Amino acid sequence: MPVFVEVALPVPMRQTFSYQVPESNVSQIQLGLRVKVPFGRQQLVGLITAIKQECDVPANKIKPFSELLDTTPLLPESLYKLTLWAARYYFASQGQMLSQALPVALRKGLSAQPQTVTFFSLNDAGKAVDISVLKRAPAQKKLFELLQQSSISQDDFTTQELSKVALKALEDKGWVERQLVVNETDLSWREQLNMTETPLKLNKQQAVAVSVLNQQKGFHCSLLEGITGSGKTEVYLSILETILKQGKQALILVPEIGLTPQTINRFKRRFDVTIAVIHSALTDNQRLEAWRQARSGEAAIIIGTRSALFTPMAYPGLIILDEEHDSSFKQQEGVRYHARDLAVMRGHLEKVQVILGSATPSLETLQNAISGRYTHLELAERAGAAQKVKQGIIDIRSQPLKSGMSASMINEMRMHLDAGNQVLLFLNRRGFSPALLCHECGHLHECDRCDAFFTVHQGLNEICCHHCGNQYAIPHQCHECGSTMLMGHGTGTEQLAQALEQEFPQYPVVRIDRDTTRKKGSLEKQLNSILKGEYKILVGTQMLAKGHHFPDVTLVGLMDVDGALFSADFRAPERFAQLYTQVSGRAGRADKPGKVLLQTHQSENPILHDLLKNGYGKFARAQLEERQQALLPPAWHMVLLRADAHLAEDADNFLQQVANLLPQDKDFEVIGPMPAPLDRKAGKYRRQLLFQAKNRQRLQQEFEQILPQIEALTESKRCRWSIDRDPQDLM
Repeated sequence: MPVFVEVALPVPMRQTFSYQVPESNVSQIQLGLRVKVPFGRQQLVGLITAIKQECDVPANKIKPFSELLDTTPLLPESLYKLTLWAARYYFASQGQMLSQALPVALRKGLSAQPQTVTFFSLNDAGKAVDISVLKRAPAQKKLFELLQQSSISQDDFTTQELSKVALKALEDKGWVERQLVVNETDLSWREQLNMTETPLKLNKQQAVAVSVLNQQKGFHCSLLEGITGSGKTEVYLSILETILKQGKQALILVPEIGLTPQTINRFKRRFDVTIAVIHSALTDNQRLEAWRQARSGEAAIIIGTRSALFTPMAYPGLIILDEEHDSSFKQQEGVRYHARDLAVMRGHLEKVQVILGSATPSLETLQNAISGRYTHLELAERAGAAQKVKQGIIDIRSQPLKSGMSASMINEMRMHLDAGNQVLLFLNRRGFSPALLCHECGHLHECDRCDAFFTVHQGLNEICCHHCGNQYAIPHQCHECGSTMLMGHGTGTEQLAQALEQEFPQYPVVRIDRDTTRKKGSLEKQLNSILKGEYKILVGTQMLAKGHHFPDVTLVGLMDVDGALFSADFRAPERFAQLYTQVSGRAGRADKPGKVLLQTHQSENPILHDLLKNGYGKFARAQLEERQQALLPPAWHMVLLRADAHLAEDADNFLQQVANLLPQDKDFEVIGPMPAPLDRKAGKYRRQLLFQAKNRQRLQQEFEQILPQIEALTESKRCRWSIDRDPQDLM
């Protein structure tokens, strides 16, 4: 009697695919195992979602699968359920969502079983060597010194950036030997938790928060709203101690790879346990090893960015989302899921506590906390001796600016620098200038594939489009009139850093943006140098705004906030308020008083005054009321349908057809089709259709009902389209 399986494959088609089970595998088949299957001309890896005795496909058309890859299911039942729920909620295929939940190495078919690891150590001949013979070979000397202390694994060469050439040289000299060791699961931390530092004394508010969180049993979601510098991490560490002593694991999600080194170090200093790290800068094998450690229970703490959300835990106990408001928790390509919402759902399925921490909670989370769905805990005072920051506005209307800096800003910087402190300038525009201008005819050089101007990158000698990546060498002549009088228009971080080096030659400047942190480990190196005080002036984009602790920074300057105050996106005031509060939170974090200055042409702007006078908490609550009146999220629930096409009318026609399928009444609103704020990108015209409903269930039902009809539309074949549930970015 033949047996058949339904397999979910990582393809956008919203269906599973039927395959026959070869006779030799019939006894081993289970739900959740990976199989390699023929699909068209290629071999794909998918997961078994159903086992059946009969199949609708004719016997001569059904193929057997090629290979069974596992003996036990990869995902625990809770995570399997989470991916199926997420696939339905985000209108994605099961296969797409299941493949999101697996590390790339497993999607390619690698084994999930523990692997053998190669260790290198000094042999007897190596131990007898005098290290002074290596004084002319610094890389070999560095490696030799490390080997004198302990053996080194193959993975350490990547994580600690050690030289493999130096290793070969030491092996050729006959001083180093290799050992193959099978990774055995070490669960000793569950019996005895070792602390490697004494916890700090909590202030009253921190102690109350810890006490409330420690009393919660089973699934509970809590918002920990603490002003910047109020010691949220110390609260996390106290809760972690309780959870780890119960023999349970914790998953901690952070928004940026840049935050992971300092988060890891903070937890390593406190607990002597294995910490698994998962983010996109690691190799596929490193991520797989961290995934294995978490799944087996060896890693007591798992720290990672958005994709780490799906990491299985053998003993789940706690999920923490730090900086929960951050937009990088929302995936912007493929399946557009939000890690925050799925983390809450995972906590519900695994019956564990979820803590959402932020100084500037998103309006969605705040709404849930105010309505009582989440426990709301507040930390309103800065930890230790840190004092409240002074704030000020510099009106730059009709003032001369030097690379975007006013005289008042320069004078204020000089005072803080001369006092031996550090200064941070925030400008959310990388590159030298945001546009290239012809001084003779006024022509601004525009990207030939997008409705956007080229950004000038002087260090790279190129103009580059930040939307599609299009780049050319900086032209010598104007494309319009042939003049050679070309100049950068506006200021970017590269230009600001250069101007500061000239203005303050005695104070070293560091620039932190995506251009200066491309090399592996460069961000960590720069952050360590800042903490050691090697740099006095810090210039950067959003990368510098998030969660970093710089005790010597006493002045923070926001160079250009006007762009953030005017936007087509209804979330712009919320984003600006979060960014301002996060950036200003970098000032005065230790016992030195801090100051924040804002440069603007809009000194009377009500948003600015509301924020500076009342702080983020009151500002956010006022924004919630506005959204309620305007019937916008989180009061109503939204789906955004995007379509890109070489011909604008193809995208318009498709979205118009979709709009005709949707209902329109007082509880269900359809807006569009309309051009996206950036109308043309990478040579394609972009259109969008927004629809929102008062009731989340109704939105789900209405759209699920018409989805097969949308896919059947002939117009859908003429454009690329995507669905964005709860969109965070309307650009």
